[in-house]
Parts: sequence; C-alpha cells; structure tokens
Amino acid sequence: MTEEEQTAELRRAQLQREQAEHELASAAPDDEEFAQHQRRAEKAAYLRRKLEERAESESRDQ
Repeated sequence: MTEEEQTAELRRAQLQREQAEHELASAAPDDEEFAQHQRRAEKAAYLRRKLEERAESESRDQ
C-alpha cells in the first residue's frame, strides 16, 4: 500500500468516526454524554483535515 493509499484510508476512517460520533451525540441521553461525543467528532474532523493537508502535500511532492 502506498503512502497515498494509506492517507486516503485514514481519511475515510476519520470521516466515518466523525459521522458515528455525531450520531451518538444526537442520541445521547444527557448533556455530558452529548458534549463528549461532540468533542470526539470535532477531534475526528480535525484529524481528517490534517490528513487532507498531508494528501495535498504528497501530491505536490510527486
């Protein structure tokens, strides 16, 4: 697996994690659990954006 493929796979995983955490947040029974899932979704979104930057950098380097 190339670096590009690995980066793409990691981006997909973070997107899935972000979506799952948003779903869990919407079903949370209390504010504390809602906030916890929101933070996790935000972290996944941040990591996905960083992986997008990495993919852009990899494509420029080639």
